[in-house]
Amino acid sequence: MFTIVKVFISAIIIGAVTEIARKSPTYGGIIAALPIVSLLSLIWIYIQGEQTQNLSKFVFGVLKGFPATAILLLIIGLSLRANRSLVLSIFLGVCGWGVFLTIQNFIFN
Repeated sequence: MFTIVKVFISAIIIGAVTEIARKSPTYGGIIAALPIVSLLSLIWIYIQGEQTQNLSKFVFGVLKGFPATAILLLIIGLSLRANRSLVLSIFLGVCGWGVFLTIQNFIFN
């Protein structure tokens, strides 16, 4: 039952952000840039009784993934600006994300 509640609340938030983005792409982008998924996940994990130590590990894991996510968004934005299709833009962004994350892990591990 709790899983259904999590999915329902998360879907409402995602739907609201999508509607805002449709009406105002700039404001929708700003709102979408908020760490909504990270915060929701943190809250759900906390409610399910995880220890603070695991919450801390989760937060630092999100932080570790942030630079690669910034690269993903940069590639997608530049690709769309160059009139590439959305599917190709996302594909290139995900590839860039993977390459950047691999390099980042190699350097820091």
